[in-house]
Amino acid sequence: MNELSISEADIRAIIAQVISNLQNETAAPAPEAAHAAYEHGVFATVDEAVDAASLAFRKFAMLSLAQRETIIRKMRETSLAHAAELAEMAVKETGLGRVQDKLAKNKLAAEKTPGIEDLFTQSFSGDNGLTLLECSPFGVIGSITPTTNPAATIINNSISMVTAGNAVVYNPHPSAKKVSIKAMQLLNQAIVDAGGPENMLTSVLLPTLDTSEQLMKHPNIQALVVTGGGAVVKAALTSGKKVIAAGPGNPPVVVDESADLSQAGRDIVLGASFDNNVLCTAEKEVFVVESVANGLKAEMLKNGAYELKGYQLTKLLDVILTKHPEKEKYFPNKDYVGKDASHILQAIGIQADASIKLIIAETPENHPLVYTEMLMPVLPIVRVPNVDTAIQYAVKAEKGNRHTAIMHSQNITNLSKMAKALQATIFVKNGPSYAGLGFGGEGFTTLTIAGPTGEGLTSARTFTRKRRSVQVAKET
Repeated sequence: MNELSISEADIRAIIAQVISNLQNETAAPAPEAAHAAYEHGVFATVDEAVDAASLAFRKFAMLSLAQRETIIRKMRETSLAHAAELAEMAVKETGLGRVQDKLAKNKLAAEKTPGIEDLFTQSFSGDNGLTLLECSPFGVIGSITPTTNPAATIINNSISMVTAGNAVVYNPHPSAKKVSIKAMQLLNQAIVDAGGPENMLTSVLLPTLDTSEQLMKHPNIQALVVTGGGAVVKAALTSGKKVIAAGPGNPPVVVDESADLSQAGRDIVLGASFDNNVLCTAEKEVFVVESVANGLKAEMLKNGAYELKGYQLTKLLDVILTKHPEKEKYFPNKDYVGKDASHILQAIGIQADASIKLIIAETPENHPLVYTEMLMPVLPIVRVPNVDTAIQYAVKAEKGNRHTAIMHSQNITNLSKMAKALQATIFVKNGPSYAGLGFGGEGFTTLTIAGPTGEGLTSARTFTRKRRSVQVAKET
């Protein structure tokens, strides 16, 4: 009996201890567990993120270019290895776009963002000595990234900015913070694995409008790179710092009577439906010469477009457009931004399968769909009497953003007219809009297209200041 009593007492004591341990763990997690979320570049405050990036920048400056090249190679490999995971995370968190298109953008950013080769030195030599123009980093860059292309922008900016020798403090869009921070942490680990310092890329755990303002004003941020709407670009431009800003676009498409309609119809659907039109470079409105309008629409319908007419279009507008209460201004309904065409059609009672990629509708040139950047697979088509009228309307619809324009034509004179009239950063001739990003087109890629501040398609060189080193010849 005594042995049994002792055993029961022991059991009770063990159970009591287990319960106590569980209660203690729930009430007060261990210090290392409490800080687990702040690993690999993630911090509680902007000050902490900037301080860590500043230290990393000083350490990184001690590395050779050969070491830097090894680091960039590892960043590419890591981005490609996790491209699918990040694509799925982006769609799940933001609700925008298509996984397969996010995957394509992630791969594109990993493979076609320029590296060390983009940094080159100019030299001038003569009787008076030797002068070198070298690419020098800004230091610590503050980067505000969007919800539309979260992982791809982090990959693209990180490769470009680290190649240039900078550390980066990110403030991701709050609606895409999980995938953005995940991409950043993976790249940070890649940098460390390749022999670089910790915290070359940092962020706050909970990015907000307030943290973005703190980042813009922080005294230890040497330059700002902003990808977003007009409001955030305007705020950055008042910061007093060097600003490289990628703002909104409303890319027009012009189709003249000489166009290859089969190709034009296919390419417009491909470009306008890619990632459900959330790319700022995507086709947003079409101006087509009357004589070929029916043929163009027929080709678009063959390639996955669905046309709305009459009351169907009216119902659609009631769903996807929101009117400003006081002004004659419209906004896209955020519930449908980046959603599949079939999902949008279902909202107005039309059942369509996944083969439908794009909704098209004829409108007048002054229609809200023409002048509102919708960021959804809905494309207005405007008939015009001639190409000159088409270009005139395209200039108005683009609203001076100088972002992207597309034209389908076999007439060199008309193509030249369009290029001169729009003065766009990207002008795609006879192809889908995304060819301008190097996807199915030649040239490097970027997800930060700095139209408002004039740098255009950014690369490593963009994120450097030019240092002039002068060696004066000794007089003889």
